[in-house]
Amino acid sequence: MSQRVRISLDAMGGDHGPSTVVPGAAIAREHHPETTFLMFGDEAILAPMVAAEPRLAGAVEIRHTSVSVGMDEKPSQAVRTGRGKSSMWKAIQAVRDGEAEAAVSAGNTGALMAMSKICLKTMAHIERPAIACLWPTVRGESVVLDVGATIGTDAAHLVDMALMGAAMARIVFDLERPTVGLLNVGTEEMKGNEAVKEAARLLREADLPTLRYHGFVEGTDLGRGTTDVVVTEGFTGNIALKTAEGTAKQIATYLRSVMSRTLMARIGYLFARGAFEALREKMNPSRANGGVFLGLEGIVIKSHGSEDAHGFAAAIDLATDMARHDLMRTIRDMLEATPAAASA
Repeated sequence: MSQRVRISLDAMGGDHGPSTVVPGAAIAREHHPETTFLMFGDEAILAPMVAAEPRLAGAVEIRHTSVSVGMDEKPSQAVRTGRGKSSMWKAIQAVRDGEAEAAVSAGNTGALMAMSKICLKTMAHIERPAIACLWPTVRGESVVLDVGATIGTDAAHLVDMALMGAAMARIVFDLERPTVGLLNVGTEEMKGNEAVKEAARLLREADLPTLRYHGFVEGTDLGRGTTDVVVTEGFTGNIALKTAEGTAKQIATYLRSVMSRTLMARIGYLFARGAFEALREKMNPSRANGGVFLGLEGIVIKSHGSEDAHGFAAAIDLATDMARHDLMRTIRDMLEATPAAASA
């Protein structure tokens, strides 16, 4: 029998709030019938929506709060006005207090990270958290981090991210020793800034039992799936992520335009419709929705703010997997198995 998991949800976060969160939870429960939810938000809005969804019968506890974090609020402002009382804060607090195994929010990323750091604190020996995402590749998927938590880095932080990303890859891909690459402007050892070159030296010389260091990878390796884990700092990682998402939408627009241009093209589309549907599903960002905040004393998942119910369900699925397979213990075990020279 599958392990029972309880997920806390910021029901008011994101562009669509409850209209995405409630049906998203219902879809996720189809995938994981043992999962239950704590929903934080306006009870007057949530209660009738939950009651109207038979898939959530007996699986949801609603906790009322009238305060929510706006998508355009500055993190400092969100912490001042929402600390202790917003739906976002309370969802995180439920993880801290042991009432839930993981929290999911589609709300303001900066506010979610700031509140998570204050409420949960960072793990011992981890200076800064990172956001990791699942990246579609021709081989399947890779873990890429950091995609926007912090700007700028040093060698120690890159090594920390390599360890945390490998821990996530072990859970998601069921790999004993995932391969890790450092994103760089070239694969030659003399290229890159000092932080990247020093991190490469540390990882290469440590020869860690928990991961296999591949070396430098370039931007083209992201789509190829050259390594199971790709490590970079948040500025570069976020630009890479947004570029990939924009390119996927651009290709979809091109295909729609070309396939509707002539009668023969439309007829050809009818014959190839199955292949195009498979391509669209492969490139659909909702498939891999959910950024994992790594390095905190608890599991927090960030869903895209504009996602639909299926995308939010994917974020809940990821949270359930991370909780069920004990992401926190896996990260701690990998940190403990790391020689001091690599983690200094």
